[in-house]
Amino acid sequence: MKARVALFRKLALALPQATEGAHMGSPDFRLNDRIFATLSAQDRGLGTLKLTVEQQQSFIAEMPEIFEPVQGGWGRMGMTFVDLHHVDEATLQGALATAYNNVKFKQTGRKTTRTTKSTVSLRSRLQ
Repeated sequence: MKARVALFRKLALALPQATEGAHMGSPDFRLNDRIFATLSAQDRGLGTLKLTVEQQQSFIAEMPEIFEPVQGGWGRMGMTFVDLHHVDEATLQGALATAYNNVKFKQTGRKTTRTTKSTVSLRSRLQ
C-alpha cells in the first residue's frame, strides 16, 4: 500500500505549482493554498479528490469499483474517494488533474464542470 500512496503523492506533486501540506493531521495537496486532494483515508487504502458533483457522478458511473462519494455532506458536495488498491496510474493521474483544474479554474474565476481529456473514457483504458 505504501507504493500506492507514494504514487498518489508523486502524481499530485507533478502538477504545476502543487504543494504538499497537512489538513487535520493528514497529507493534502494544494494549488496556491487551496486543497484539491488529500490522503486523509490512506489507512483504508483511499485517496480523496475535490470534484464537482457532476464530475463525481461521471467518475462513479464509469468506474464504481474505484470511485465512491465520501460519506455525509462532504460527499454530497463532490468529495470523492479513489480506491488506491485498484486504480491504475493513468486513471489516477487524470482524476488528480481534474481535481487540480477545479481549484485552478476557481482561482481564475472561470467555472468548469468538465473532466480533463484523460478522464473522459476511463472505463476503456481498464479493459
